[in-house]
Amino acid sequence: MRSVAWKDVVPLGPKGPIGVVVDPATWRAAPYMLLSLVFGLGWAVVLGFAVPLSLMLVVVWVGVPLVLATMWLWRGAAMLERRVLGAALGLRIRDPYRERPDHGVVPYVAWLVKDPATWKDLGYLLLLLPLGAVEFVASVMLWGSTLALLTAPLSVEWAGGLDLWGGFLTFDDQVEGAFGSMLGLVMLPVSAYAVRGMAFLHGTLATALLGGSEEERLRASRARGIDAAEAERRRIERDLHDGAQQRLLSVAVDLGRAQAKLDSDPEEVRALIAQAHAGTKAAIKELRDLARGIYPAILTDRGLDAALSGLAARAPIRVDVSVDLDERPPAAVESIAYFVVAESLTNMAKHAAATEASVTVSRDGRRVLVDVWDDGIGGASVTPGGGLAGLADRAATIDGVLVLHSPVGGPTLVRAELPCEW
Repeated sequence: MRSVAWKDVVPLGPKGPIGVVVDPATWRAAPYMLLSLVFGLGWAVVLGFAVPLSLMLVVVWVGVPLVLATMWLWRGAAMLERRVLGAALGLRIRDPYRERPDHGVVPYVAWLVKDPATWKDLGYLLLLLPLGAVEFVASVMLWGSTLALLTAPLSVEWAGGLDLWGGFLTFDDQVEGAFGSMLGLVMLPVSAYAVRGMAFLHGTLATALLGGSEEERLRASRARGIDAAEAERRRIERDLHDGAQQRLLSVAVDLGRAQAKLDSDPEEVRALIAQAHAGTKAAIKELRDLARGIYPAILTDRGLDAALSGLAARAPIRVDVSVDLDERPPAAVESIAYFVVAESLTNMAKHAAATEASVTVSRDGRRVLVDVWDDGIGGASVTPGGGLAGLADRAATIDGVLVLHSPVGGPTLVRAELPCEW
């Protein structure tokens, strides 16, 4: 997971006071500020019962699986909270857990206990109650006061007046009520700014505890990159051994047989040489295809726009290509962007049943964004060993990230965010 610029995710003042009021992100964050107390209270009650009980029973054998079940419970709660935060605050927090061991009870328990993310999850869930209480009280006061001020004329008409904040503000007639409504209009963006500020602070804490450290992220990213490079090396070695090497060996055998029969059977020699010639051309084609798979020549010669246009031209449906870059990115970024598009279009042709697609490459600060969209049936997923997982590993070699959005029924969007030093 790349580090997130919070001013982009939870901006405190998008397009001024009017913008912060009409921004949908404000109204996604506002309910969460009210409901976080419910989440915090619920998990505090569950964990306040489950953790002490499992620890007390650990002296007997039944306590050990109960402890493990409790740890899995709060891990599941943290996973759910990450998804809720994504919907409410727009945060992308990936599960930061270490790779699970393949087998063995003892390695499994050690993995669960030693993973720092397990205990950070617990810390976040325990902090959610006091944090949610503060957010709830502040939200109720802000929105309650705003609503009361906006409806001050109605309160004067129906209730004979309005007292706010212990009599600090009173409105007894319609003139004062109208003034209260104007104060409410001023209070509305103030409340919206306050909610965005609380969302910013909550998101910062959540990312620190639920997202893992930058060092862990980089270590995992580099490990995936090394694995991807090793897998690519083995693929090239296998393709050379099974393809071009076998063809060249066959050519050598044919030429050896032709040399042995050069004087005794000229006709067979002619056939053997023709066969060797055909084998040589086939080997050259396989080597050319293999080299194109490592790094396409058109990418080197003409750049990303031409290379992606070539991929789009070979697609079975119409694919619109837009490359908006001021200058060419480094070769590693170009190569990864190319293969992201190539694999995505291949998957689309095989599985998506799409009728149209688009490829967009743009620059966002120090990042290159590669978006591949199609209107197919959706349902794509990143599975270990699959093509999309391989693309994520390619992106990880330069600390990039691959994001997939593919609900059942479509559409599908594959986005690669690639760091780039221009």
